[in-house]
Amino acid sequence: MMELAHRIDELWDSGELDASAIEDAIARLDRGEERVAHRASTGWVVNEWAKKAILLYFRLRKVEPMDLGGLHFLDKIPVKADHAERGVRVVPPGVARYGSFLSEGVVLMPGFVNIGAWVGPRTMVDTWATVGSCAQIGADVHLSGGVGIGGVLEPPQARPVIVEDGAFLGSRAIVVEGVIVGEGAVIAPNVVLSASIPVIDVTGPEPVEHRGYVPAGSVVLPGARPKDYPAGRYDLPCALIVGKRSASTDRKTSLNDVLREFEIAT
Repeated sequence: MMELAHRIDELWDSGELDASAIEDAIARLDRGEERVAHRASTGWVVNEWAKKAILLYFRLRKVEPMDLGGLHFLDKIPVKADHAERGVRVVPPGVARYGSFLSEGVVLMPGFVNIGAWVGPRTMVDTWATVGSCAQIGADVHLSGGVGIGGVLEPPQARPVIVEDGAFLGSRAIVVEGVIVGEGAVIAPNVVLSASIPVIDVTGPEPVEHRGYVPAGSVVLPGARPKDYPAGRYDLPCALIVGKRSASTDRKTSLNDVLREFEIAT
């Protein structure tokens, strides 16, 4: 593996295209043998060589017609077709691009999973949800209808969006710019999370502000806070941590309790 990673780095620096090495790297991503990012004892680590391989793959491939199950495409990247082998359910016209990985038990409704993304076991990608390039989605995650998980492909060293195990994202929530949604967090509908939008814990006597990260188990609602400009005072979006999921009950029960208590739609 180190030899392949070194070869991809060489190609990236030289601008050359070695089809064998590039296609080997993408095939490994497609089979889930390698990932764009992995969790280490110090936190999430980006495997830059894998992102470089994807960018080189785009240069290697040519736009061409593709037919699959009566659907017609014109693109550079093939569509995944090993769902039965992987134990994955895909509802038409759900699409996962080659070079992404869907774990056993994943349900992909009519949504989209882009190249480099990794989706963990038993995760639901609901209708019109989008998992952007290189995003890392954990096990037992629920991405509700219309959720937008942004792609972070360039620059290669940039961290992708990461949604950790057991998180729940409500309809039309948006997560972009390498934000990490911690394990078991509950994100209400229409919450927007980016690197610059503050995530403010308002459960204590003083606000505690986070950026680019939602702590594990947090219950997050959309919010706004005022800011003064020469032309007047205007509200800017923020996200509010208003509670925590219970650690004393099982994951499904605690989620149902949170959804009822905070009147969060799915």
